[in-house]
Amino acid sequence: MEKFVINGGNALRGDITISGAKNAAVAIIPAAILAEGICVLENVPNINDVTVSLKILAAMGAEVRLLNKNTIQIDSRHIKDAVVPYEMARSIRASYYFLGTLLSKFNHAKVSMPGGCALGDRPIDQHLKCFKALGAETVIEHGMVEITAEKLIGTQIYFDKITVGATINAMLAAVKVDGLTILENAAKEPHIVDLANFLNSMGADIMGAGTDVIKIRGVKRLQGTNYSIIPDQIEAGTYMVAAAATGGDVTIKNVIPKHLEPISSKLVKMGVGIEEFDDSVRITGKKPYERMNLKTMPHPGFPTDMQPQFAALLTLSQGTSIITEGIYEERFRYVDELRRMGADISVDGKVAVIEGVAKLTGAPVKAADLRAGAALIIAGLCAKGVTEIEDIYHIERGYEDMALKLRAVGADIQKRRFPAPDALRAAL
Repeated sequence: MEKFVINGGNALRGDITISGAKNAAVAIIPAAILAEGICVLENVPNINDVTVSLKILAAMGAEVRLLNKNTIQIDSRHIKDAVVPYEMARSIRASYYFLGTLLSKFNHAKVSMPGGCALGDRPIDQHLKCFKALGAETVIEHGMVEITAEKLIGTQIYFDKITVGATINAMLAAVKVDGLTILENAAKEPHIVDLANFLNSMGADIMGAGTDVIKIRGVKRLQGTNYSIIPDQIEAGTYMVAAAATGGDVTIKNVIPKHLEPISSKLVKMGVGIEEFDDSVRITGKKPYERMNLKTMPHPGFPTDMQPQFAALLTLSQGTSIITEGIYEERFRYVDELRRMGADISVDGKVAVIEGVAKLTGAPVKAADLRAGAALIIAGLCAKGVTEIEDIYHIERGYEDMALKLRAVGADIQKRRFPAPDALRAAL
Protein backbone atom coordinates (compact mmCIF):
# COMPACT_ATOMS: atom_id res chain seq x y z
CA MET A 1 0.00 0.00 0.00
CA GLU A 2 1.20 3.49 -0.83
CA LYS A 3 0.47 7.02 0.26
CA PHE A 4 1.53 10.56 -0.61
CA VAL A 5 3.34 12.50 2.10
CA ILE A 6 3.29 16.27 1.60
CA ASN A 7 5.13 18.89 3.61
CA GLY A 8 3.10 21.97 2.71
CA GLY A 9 3.92 25.63 2.37
CA ASN A 10 6.01 25.80 -0.80
CA ALA A 11 4.88 28.09 -3.63
CA LEU A 12 5.00 26.20 -6.94
CA ARG A 13 7.29 27.76 -9.55
CA GLY A 14 8.35 26.48 -12.96
CA ASP A 15 6.85 24.51 -15.87
CA ILE A 16 4.50 21.51 -15.95
CA THR A 17 3.80 19.57 -19.14
CA ILE A 18 0.33 18.08 -19.46
CA SER A 19 -0.24 14.47 -20.52
CA GLY A 20 -2.84 13.09 -22.91
CA ALA A 21 -6.49 13.26 -21.90
CA LYS A 22 -7.64 10.36 -19.73
CA ASN A 23 -11.27 10.65 -20.83
CA ALA A 24 -10.29 10.64 -24.50
CA ALA A 25 -7.82 7.77 -24.18
CA VAL A 26 -10.24 5.38 -22.45
CA ALA A 27 -12.72 5.85 -25.31
CA ILE A 28 -10.20 5.78 -28.17
CA ILE A 29 -8.45 2.59 -27.00
CA PRO A 30 -11.63 0.47 -27.24
CA ALA A 31 -12.42 2.18 -30.55
CA ALA A 32 -9.22 0.70 -32.01
CA ILE A 33 -11.06 -2.65 -32.06
CA LEU A 34 -12.98 -1.36 -35.08
CA ALA A 35 -9.87 -0.90 -37.25
CA GLU A 36 -9.04 -3.47 -39.93
CA GLY A 37 -5.40 -2.57 -39.50
CA ILE A 38 -2.87 -1.28 -37.00
CA CYS A 39 -3.51 1.83 -34.88
CA VAL A 40 -0.67 3.84 -33.37
CA LEU A 41 -1.76 6.14 -30.56
CA GLU A 42 0.50 8.95 -29.40
CA ASN A 43 0.29 11.14 -26.29
CA VAL A 44 -1.35 8.29 -24.38
CA PRO A 45 -1.33 9.05 -20.62
CA ASN A 46 0.58 6.50 -18.53
CA ILE A 47 -2.19 6.00 -15.95
CA ASN A 48 -3.93 3.02 -14.39
CA ASP A 49 -7.21 3.32 -16.31
CA VAL A 50 -5.28 3.20 -19.58
CA THR A 51 -3.25 0.22 -18.38
CA VAL A 52 -6.43 -1.70 -17.57
CA SER A 53 -7.98 -0.83 -20.95
CA LEU A 54 -4.88 -2.14 -22.74
CA LYS A 55 -4.86 -5.30 -20.62
CA ILE A 56 -8.49 -5.91 -21.63
CA LEU A 57 -7.52 -5.65 -25.30
CA ALA A 58 -4.60 -8.01 -24.84
CA ALA A 59 -6.74 -10.53 -22.93
CA MET A 60 -9.21 -10.53 -25.80
CA GLY A 61 -6.50 -11.36 -28.32
CA ALA A 62 -5.25 -7.99 -29.56
CA GLU A 63 -1.53 -7.40 -30.05
CA VAL A 64 -0.53 -4.42 -27.92
CA ARG A 65 2.98 -2.97 -28.13
CA LEU A 66 4.45 -0.13 -26.10
CA LEU A 67 6.58 1.84 -28.58
CA ASN A 68 7.60 4.30 -25.87
CA LYS A 69 6.16 5.53 -22.58
CA ASN A 70 3.29 7.38 -24.26
CA THR A 71 2.98 5.69 -27.68
CA ILE A 72 0.97 2.48 -28.12
CA GLN A 73 0.56 0.22 -31.15
CA ILE A 74 -2.67 -1.80 -31.27
CA ASP A 75 -3.52 -4.58 -33.72
CA SER A 76 -7.05 -5.83 -32.99
CA ARG A 77 -7.50 -7.98 -36.08
CA HIS A 78 -7.10 -11.21 -34.09
CA ILE A 79 -9.90 -10.49 -31.62
CA LYS A 80 -12.59 -13.15 -32.11
CA ASP A 81 -14.45 -13.10 -28.81
CA ALA A 82 -16.87 -10.31 -27.87
CA VAL A 83 -16.63 -10.99 -24.11
CA VAL A 84 -14.57 -8.68 -21.88
CA PRO A 85 -12.90 -10.36 -18.85
CA TYR A 86 -15.11 -9.71 -15.82
CA GLU A 87 -12.59 -8.64 -13.17
CA MET A 88 -10.78 -6.25 -15.49
CA ALA A 89 -13.94 -4.59 -16.75
CA ARG A 90 -15.50 -4.02 -13.33
CA SER A 91 -12.46 -2.05 -12.11
CA ILE A 92 -12.96 0.98 -14.38
CA ARG A 93 -15.99 2.99 -15.45
CA ALA A 94 -14.84 3.29 -19.06
CA SER A 95 -15.10 -0.47 -19.61
CA TYR A 96 -18.61 0.15 -20.90
CA TYR A 97 -17.14 1.61 -24.11
CA PHE A 98 -16.32 -1.95 -25.10
CA LEU A 99 -20.08 -2.50 -25.39
CA GLY A 100 -20.37 -0.07 -28.28
CA THR A 101 -17.25 -1.18 -30.11
CA LEU A 102 -17.87 -4.92 -29.80
CA LEU A 103 -21.51 -4.53 -30.78
CA SER A 104 -20.40 -2.58 -33.85
CA LYS A 105 -17.77 -5.17 -34.81
CA PHE A 106 -19.50 -8.46 -33.91
CA ASN A 107 -23.19 -7.56 -33.40
CA HIS A 108 -22.60 -8.98 -29.93
CA ALA A 109 -21.00 -7.73 -26.71
CA LYS A 110 -20.76 -9.00 -23.15
CA VAL A 111 -19.20 -6.74 -20.51
CA SER A 112 -19.59 -6.49 -16.74
CA MET A 113 -21.40 -3.58 -15.14
CA PRO A 114 -18.84 -0.75 -14.89
CA GLY A 115 -16.79 0.22 -11.84
CA GLY A 116 -14.73 3.38 -11.27
CA CYS A 117 -15.26 6.16 -8.73
CA ALA A 118 -18.27 5.96 -6.41
CA LEU A 119 -20.06 9.18 -7.31
CA GLY A 120 -23.63 8.15 -6.65
CA ASP A 121 -26.22 6.91 -9.11
CA ARG A 122 -24.61 6.55 -12.55
CA PRO A 123 -27.01 4.34 -14.53
CA ILE A 124 -26.36 3.08 -18.06
CA ASP A 125 -29.99 3.33 -19.15
CA GLN A 126 -29.21 5.90 -21.84
CA HIS A 127 -26.52 3.60 -23.25
CA LEU A 128 -28.98 0.72 -23.45
CA LYS A 129 -31.59 3.00 -25.00
CA CYS A 130 -29.17 3.78 -27.83
CA PHE A 131 -28.35 0.14 -28.47
CA LYS A 132 -32.06 -0.75 -28.54
CA ALA A 133 -32.81 2.07 -30.97
CA LEU A 134 -30.12 0.73 -33.29
CA GLY A 135 -31.76 -2.70 -33.25
CA ALA A 136 -30.05 -4.57 -30.40
CA GLU A 137 -31.49 -6.49 -27.46
CA THR A 138 -30.05 -6.36 -23.95
CA VAL A 139 -29.95 -8.86 -21.09
CA ILE A 140 -28.37 -8.12 -17.68
CA GLU A 141 -27.54 -11.22 -15.64
CA HIS A 142 -24.97 -12.08 -12.97
CA GLY A 143 -23.41 -8.61 -13.18
CA MET A 144 -22.88 -8.84 -16.95
CA VAL A 145 -24.48 -6.78 -19.71
CA GLU A 146 -25.02 -8.82 -22.88
CA ILE A 147 -26.12 -7.13 -26.09
CA THR A 148 -26.98 -8.85 -29.37
CA ALA A 149 -28.37 -7.79 -32.72
CA GLU A 150 -29.11 -9.56 -35.98
CA LYS A 151 -28.48 -6.29 -37.80
CA LEU A 152 -27.94 -2.70 -36.69
CA ILE A 153 -29.80 0.06 -38.54
CA GLY A 154 -29.18 3.81 -38.45
CA THR A 155 -31.80 5.76 -36.53
CA GLN A 156 -32.55 8.96 -34.65
CA ILE A 157 -31.75 9.00 -30.93
CA TYR A 158 -32.69 11.70 -28.44
CA PHE A 159 -30.89 11.60 -25.07
CA ASP A 160 -33.23 12.22 -22.13
CA LYS A 161 -30.34 14.02 -20.43
CA ILE A 162 -26.89 15.11 -21.53
CA THR A 163 -24.57 12.15 -21.01
CA VAL A 164 -20.97 11.86 -22.10
CA GLY A 165 -20.74 8.08 -21.77
CA ALA A 166 -23.90 7.31 -23.74
CA THR A 167 -22.97 9.81 -26.46
CA ILE A 168 -19.62 8.07 -26.91
CA ASN A 169 -21.14 4.59 -26.86
CA ALA A 170 -23.75 5.58 -29.43
CA MET A 171 -21.01 6.92 -31.72
CA LEU A 172 -19.02 3.71 -31.36
CA ALA A 173 -22.03 1.48 -31.99
CA ALA A 174 -23.34 3.48 -34.97
CA VAL A 175 -20.12 4.13 -36.88
CA LYS A 176 -20.48 1.03 -39.12
CA VAL A 177 -24.26 0.53 -39.25
CA ASP A 178 -26.34 0.88 -42.41
CA GLY A 179 -27.77 4.35 -42.90
CA LEU A 180 -27.66 7.60 -40.96
CA THR A 181 -27.75 7.87 -37.16
CA ILE A 182 -28.58 11.23 -35.61
CA LEU A 183 -27.82 11.88 -31.94
CA GLU A 184 -29.77 14.76 -30.42
CA ASN A 185 -29.07 16.45 -27.07
CA ALA A 186 -25.57 14.98 -27.35
CA ALA A 187 -22.74 15.85 -24.97
CA LYS A 188 -20.15 18.31 -26.32
CA GLU A 189 -16.98 17.67 -24.28
CA PRO A 190 -13.56 17.97 -25.99
CA HIS A 191 -12.91 14.23 -25.67
CA ILE A 192 -16.08 13.52 -27.68
CA VAL A 193 -14.64 15.66 -30.46
CA ASP A 194 -11.34 13.82 -30.10
CA LEU A 195 -13.02 10.42 -30.46
CA ALA A 196 -14.88 11.63 -33.56
CA ASN A 197 -11.62 12.90 -35.06
CA PHE A 198 -9.96 9.54 -34.34
CA LEU A 199 -12.80 7.59 -35.95
CA ASN A 200 -12.84 9.94 -38.94
CA SER A 201 -9.09 9.40 -39.37
CA MET A 202 -9.93 5.70 -39.77
CA GLY A 203 -12.51 6.47 -42.47
CA ALA A 204 -15.67 7.13 -40.45
CA ASP A 205 -18.20 9.77 -41.48
CA ILE A 206 -19.08 11.71 -38.33
CA MET A 207 -20.27 15.33 -38.38
CA GLY A 208 -21.28 17.74 -35.63
CA ALA A 209 -19.16 16.44 -32.74
CA GLY A 210 -18.84 19.30 -30.26
CA THR A 211 -22.45 20.39 -30.90
CA ASP A 212 -25.68 18.95 -29.51
CA VAL A 213 -26.51 17.18 -32.78
CA ILE A 214 -24.09 14.54 -34.10
CA LYS A 215 -24.69 12.83 -37.45
CA ILE A 216 -23.06 9.48 -38.17
CA ARG A 217 -23.29 7.97 -41.62
CA GLY A 218 -22.29 4.33 -41.38
CA VAL A 219 -19.31 3.04 -43.37
CA LYS A 220 -18.41 -0.53 -44.32
CA ARG A 221 -14.78 -0.48 -43.23
CA LEU A 222 -12.46 1.37 -40.89
CA GLN A 223 -8.72 1.31 -41.48
CA GLY A 224 -5.74 1.59 -39.16
CA THR A 225 -4.42 5.04 -38.36
CA ASN A 226 -1.82 7.09 -36.46
CA TYR A 227 -3.38 9.50 -34.00
CA SER A 228 -2.29 11.82 -31.18
CA ILE A 229 -4.65 12.23 -28.21
CA ILE A 230 -5.52 15.75 -27.05
CA PRO A 231 -4.05 17.17 -23.81
CA ASP A 232 -5.97 16.56 -20.60
CA GLN A 233 -7.98 19.66 -19.66
CA ILE A 234 -8.71 18.35 -16.14
CA GLU A 235 -5.07 17.59 -15.39
CA ALA A 236 -4.21 21.08 -16.64
CA GLY A 237 -6.96 22.63 -14.54
CA THR A 238 -5.77 20.75 -11.45
CA TYR A 239 -2.26 22.17 -11.76
CA MET A 240 -3.66 25.63 -12.49
CA VAL A 241 -5.56 25.51 -9.20
CA ALA A 242 -2.52 24.11 -7.35
CA ALA A 243 -0.36 26.97 -8.63
CA ALA A 244 -2.97 29.53 -7.57
CA ALA A 245 -3.56 27.93 -4.16
CA THR A 246 0.13 27.99 -3.25
CA GLY A 247 0.62 31.55 -4.51
CA GLY A 248 2.98 30.26 -7.17
CA ASP A 249 4.01 31.10 -10.72
CA VAL A 250 3.62 28.11 -13.05
CA THR A 251 3.46 27.75 -16.82
CA ILE A 252 1.25 24.84 -17.87
CA LYS A 253 2.48 23.48 -21.22
CA ASN A 254 0.92 21.26 -23.90
CA VAL A 255 -2.64 22.53 -23.46
CA ILE A 256 -5.45 23.79 -25.67
CA PRO A 257 -6.37 27.10 -23.97
CA LYS A 258 -9.89 27.11 -25.41
CA HIS A 259 -10.63 23.83 -23.60
CA LEU A 260 -9.64 25.53 -20.33
CA GLU A 261 -11.93 28.56 -20.65
CA PRO A 262 -14.56 27.38 -18.11
CA ILE A 263 -11.74 26.89 -15.59
CA SER A 264 -9.73 29.98 -16.48
CA SER A 265 -12.74 32.29 -16.24
CA LYS A 266 -13.46 31.21 -12.66
CA LEU A 267 -9.83 31.63 -11.61
CA VAL A 268 -9.72 35.12 -13.11
CA LYS A 269 -12.92 35.99 -11.25
CA MET A 270 -11.23 35.00 -7.99
CA GLY A 271 -8.24 37.20 -8.75
CA VAL A 272 -5.74 34.71 -10.15
CA GLY A 273 -3.39 36.02 -12.83
CA ILE A 274 -3.62 34.10 -16.14
CA GLU A 275 -1.72 34.62 -19.38
CA GLU A 276 -2.66 32.51 -22.42
CA PHE A 277 -0.28 31.52 -25.22
CA ASP A 278 -0.69 29.23 -28.24
CA ASP A 279 -0.27 25.96 -26.33
CA SER A 280 0.36 27.02 -22.75
CA VAL A 281 -1.03 29.12 -19.91
CA ARG A 282 0.83 30.90 -17.12
CA ILE A 283 -0.74 31.00 -13.66
CA THR A 284 0.36 33.67 -11.18
CA GLY A 285 -0.91 33.48 -7.62
CA LYS A 286 -2.26 36.75 -6.26
CA LYS A 287 -3.52 36.03 -2.74
CA PRO A 288 -5.89 36.73 -1.07
CA TYR A 289 -8.61 35.37 -3.36
CA GLU A 290 -12.20 36.49 -3.66
CA ARG A 291 -15.15 34.33 -2.71
CA MET A 292 -17.08 32.79 -5.59
CA ASN A 293 -20.20 30.78 -6.41
CA LEU A 294 -20.06 28.05 -9.04
CA LYS A 295 -22.33 25.34 -10.42
CA THR A 296 -21.11 22.32 -12.34
CA MET A 297 -22.76 21.77 -15.71
CA PRO A 298 -22.16 19.83 -18.93
CA HIS A 299 -19.58 21.32 -21.30
CA PRO A 300 -19.12 24.21 -22.01
CA GLY A 301 -20.18 24.81 -18.42
CA PHE A 302 -17.93 24.37 -15.42
CA PRO A 303 -16.72 20.73 -15.32
CA THR A 304 -17.73 18.52 -12.40
CA ASP A 305 -14.26 16.96 -12.52
CA MET A 306 -12.81 20.31 -11.35
CA GLN A 307 -15.28 20.90 -8.51
CA PRO A 308 -13.29 19.30 -5.63
CA GLN A 309 -10.08 21.08 -6.63
CA PHE A 310 -11.85 24.46 -6.60
CA ALA A 311 -13.36 23.62 -3.22
CA ALA A 312 -9.85 23.19 -1.84
CA LEU A 313 -8.88 26.60 -3.22
CA LEU A 314 -12.05 28.27 -1.94
CA THR A 315 -11.37 27.10 1.61
CA LEU A 316 -8.59 29.72 1.66
CA SER A 317 -10.54 32.52 -0.05
CA GLN A 318 -12.15 35.52 1.61
CA GLY A 319 -15.80 35.22 2.58
CA THR A 320 -18.49 32.67 1.82
CA SER A 321 -18.48 30.60 -1.38
CA ILE A 322 -21.25 28.30 -2.60
CA ILE A 323 -20.74 25.26 -4.84
CA THR A 324 -23.74 23.59 -6.48
CA GLU A 325 -23.11 20.14 -7.95
CA GLY A 326 -25.24 19.68 -11.06
CA ILE A 327 -23.91 16.32 -12.28
CA TYR A 328 -23.05 13.73 -9.59
CA GLU A 329 -24.96 13.45 -6.33
CA GLU A 330 -22.05 12.17 -4.23
CA ARG A 331 -19.28 14.47 -5.46
CA PHE A 332 -18.86 15.98 -1.96
CA ARG A 333 -17.44 12.82 -0.36
CA TYR A 334 -14.10 14.62 0.10
CA VAL A 335 -15.54 17.29 2.42
CA ASP A 336 -14.96 15.39 5.68
CA GLU A 337 -11.29 15.00 4.75
CA LEU A 338 -10.87 18.73 4.09
CA ARG A 339 -12.52 19.40 7.45
CA ARG A 340 -9.79 17.31 9.10
CA MET A 341 -7.37 19.87 7.70
CA GLY A 342 -9.29 22.83 9.11
CA ALA A 343 -11.70 23.67 6.28
CA ASP A 344 -15.09 25.14 7.18
CA ILE A 345 -17.54 23.45 4.79
CA SER A 346 -21.18 22.46 5.27
CA VAL A 347 -23.11 20.34 2.78
CA ASP A 348 -26.84 20.13 2.17
CA GLY A 349 -27.68 17.75 -0.66
CA LYS A 350 -26.00 19.02 -3.80
CA VAL A 351 -24.91 22.36 -2.27
CA ALA A 352 -21.73 23.06 -0.30
CA VAL A 353 -21.20 26.30 1.61
CA ILE A 354 -17.53 27.15 2.17
CA GLU A 355 -16.41 29.75 4.71
CA GLY A 356 -12.87 30.86 3.98
CA VAL A 357 -10.30 30.16 6.71
CA ALA A 358 -6.91 31.70 7.40
CA LYS A 359 -4.99 28.44 7.02
CA LEU A 360 -5.18 24.67 6.64
CA THR A 361 -3.10 22.25 8.69
CA GLY A 362 -1.67 18.91 7.67
CA ALA A 363 -3.52 15.74 8.68
CA PRO A 364 -3.89 12.06 7.75
CA VAL A 365 -6.61 11.83 5.06
CA LYS A 366 -7.92 9.38 2.46
CA ALA A 367 -8.77 9.92 -1.20
CA ALA A 368 -12.40 8.91 -1.78
CA ASP A 369 -12.12 9.09 -5.56
CA LEU A 370 -9.92 10.44 -8.34
CA ARG A 371 -10.74 14.16 -8.19
CA ALA A 372 -11.23 14.11 -4.41
CA GLY A 373 -7.65 12.88 -4.19
CA ALA A 374 -6.47 15.76 -6.36
CA ALA A 375 -8.26 18.20 -4.05
CA LEU A 376 -6.49 16.74 -1.01
CA ILE A 377 -3.13 17.11 -2.73
CA ILE A 378 -3.89 20.79 -3.40
CA ALA A 379 -4.93 21.27 0.22
CA GLY A 380 -1.78 19.48 1.40
CA LEU A 381 0.43 21.72 -0.72
CA CYS A 382 -1.07 24.76 1.05
CA ALA A 383 -1.33 23.35 4.55
CA LYS A 384 0.99 24.02 7.46
CA GLY A 385 2.73 20.80 8.42
CA VAL A 386 2.58 17.29 6.99
CA THR A 387 -0.37 15.77 5.13
CA GLU A 388 -0.50 12.03 4.49
CA ILE A 389 -2.93 10.86 1.80
CA GLU A 390 -3.94 7.21 1.64
CA ASP A 391 -5.81 5.29 -1.11
CA ILE A 392 -3.78 7.08 -3.76
CA TYR A 393 -4.63 4.39 -6.32
CA HIS A 394 -7.66 6.57 -7.03
CA ILE A 395 -5.37 9.47 -7.98
CA GLU A 396 -3.13 7.31 -10.13
CA ARG A 397 -6.14 6.21 -12.18
CA GLY A 398 -6.14 9.62 -13.84
CA TYR A 399 -2.90 11.56 -13.21
CA GLU A 400 0.41 10.59 -14.77
CA ASP A 401 3.50 11.05 -12.56
CA MET A 402 1.71 13.56 -10.33
CA ALA A 403 4.26 13.58 -7.52
CA LEU A 404 7.15 13.84 -9.99
CA LYS A 405 5.56 16.77 -11.82
CA LEU A 406 4.84 18.59 -8.57
CA ARG A 407 8.37 18.04 -7.22
CA ALA A 408 9.74 19.57 -10.42
CA VAL A 409 8.02 22.87 -9.54
CA GLY A 410 9.07 22.91 -5.90
CA ALA A 411 6.53 20.79 -4.02
CA ASP A 412 7.72 18.64 -1.11
CA ILE A 413 5.75 15.49 -1.96
CA GLN A 414 6.86 11.88 -1.77
CA LYS A 415 5.21 8.54 -2.46
CA ARG A 416 5.88 6.06 0.32
CA ARG A 417 4.88 2.51 1.10
CA PHE A 418 3.28 1.74 4.42
CA PRO A 419 2.43 -1.64 5.98
CA ALA A 420 -1.11 -2.91 5.69
CA PRO A 421 -2.95 -4.12 8.79
CA ASP A 422 -2.25 -7.79 9.50
CA ALA A 423 -5.67 -9.01 8.36
CA LEU A 424 -5.46 -7.13 5.09
CA ARG A 425 -1.84 -8.19 4.54
CA ALA A 426 -2.84 -11.83 4.95
CA ALA A 427 -5.57 -11.41 2.34
CA LEU A 428 -3.29 -9.80 -0.25
